[in-house]
Amino acid sequence: MFGWFRQLLVKKESPQSSSSPHVSVRTPSPSVDGASSLVPTATPNPPPPFLSSMIRWSQTYDLCVCHSPVDIEEAIRLVTYLEKPACGLRCFLRQRDASVGGAIPTELCQAVQSSHCWALLITPNFLLDDWCQYMMHQALSEGPMSNRIIPLVLNLSYSQYPKELRFYYYKDLSKNPERGYTQVYKTVLKCE
Repeated sequence: MFGWFRQLLVKKESPQSSSSPHVSVRTPSPSVDGASSLVPTATPNPPPPFLSSMIRWSQTYDLCVCHSPVDIEEAIRLVTYLEKPACGLRCFLRQRDASVGGAIPTELCQAVQSSHCWALLITPNFLLDDWCQYMMHQALSEGPMSNRIIPLVLNLSYSQYPKELRFYYYKDLSKNPERGYTQVYKTVLKCE
């Protein structure tokens, strides 16, 4: 009865595991008494993260950057870093990519819907901007409780952090922005 539990606790090493490029993964298999048990099986290494997300490649943008117009310089620094050839992400920046003459709510909704992930550059200016609040709520409605919303905090105390996002980890860009940009890049690649 407790054999399945013991198998979870005991990690079996196979003689091939140290020299083989395969990863040991436990998958359910039928046991003698009809219940399923976990048995290690060999599977090939997963493809690199940038190839693994078919959802990401089905979108127009990898990342939609939501920011206050006052914080455009910081948004441009983030997008420039993420779009450089070493990273190669496709980013949506409202001032650059929104259609001229398009209705603002329509443009913002399309940006959120056609992006794989959403970076919210949360500053005191973000909190005062109605369109930023609108985009934040659109992102929350598209991917509630997902790892596709990336809150980035700049010059903001925790007490000012939006209550809607309190259950998301955020990255503070105030101390080391380039490290934060690198984490955003890695997060976008990992999201599925």
